[in-house]
Amino acid sequence: MSGLASEPPDTTVLDLLAARYGTGAARREIPPETDGIVRAMPVVLRIERDPLPSRTALLEAAAAAAVAVCLDRRAQPGGDWHETVALWVDGRIRKIARRARGAHWRAVHELPGATVEVGGAQVRALLPGPVDDVPKAVSRLQIGGTELEPDAPGPVPGGTPLILLNPHVEMTVGKAAAQVGHASMILAAARRWPVADESAPRCAVRTPAPDLWDAWCARLGESDSTVVAVRDAGFTEVDPGTVTCLAADGPRATIEQEEYR
Repeated sequence: MSGLASEPPDTTVLDLLAARYGTGAARREIPPETDGIVRAMPVVLRIERDPLPSRTALLEAAAAAAVAVCLDRRAQPGGDWHETVALWVDGRIRKIARRARGAHWRAVHELPGATVEVGGAQVRALLPGPVDDVPKAVSRLQIGGTELEPDAPGPVPGGTPLILLNPHVEMTVGKAAAQVGHASMILAAARRWPVADESAPRCAVRTPAPDLWDAWCARLGESDSTVVAVRDAGFTEVDPGTVTCLAADGPRATIEQEEYR
């Protein structure tokens, strides 16, 4: 690939995001886009009529696909994707989930991005770009629509990074997909996950019991906190400032499986 070093770079595009979470720099507020261009990452969920993917597998694929774009070598300084991804990461990070099937799903693979499959569920995250200049292969895809029933995902494998969805708020599968994608990015930035030649680390996605969620939220703001949070801007479905996801890796992510549903 042109413009890419053979060794992993010392800095990654997610360092821009880490600066907002106390990693290497003070947390800062993000103003509106200075150039007036609103950018978003299209996150395309493959939802065929039959069989339908499981909700959990689809969300786990969405979390992995979004961070895979950011950890791809092409997104790092000197890479072909860097300017495009950096403009988005350094601004108000928006994602728009759309659903596709059949020929429309195949068409989005003509656009640059990363596809991840988990448990038969597939998601493709595309390079972010202006929301008013979306490729036709993306603009024709529906944003709302098919919902997926909650499922019983089972235990979280040991050592797997964990994303928890807020059990106190209702989110469509598209909204939840965007939120877990943001959570995996913040976790990768805060923990300095390395550039991934093959694929980014996979996160487990679970919805905890309300009391467990509340216990995790109580840790936010502590100087030794190992938990990162997604606070929604409130453009769709939830109120501004709502914590939609919490994420952790390492020992903090190891909790008895019966706590999850």
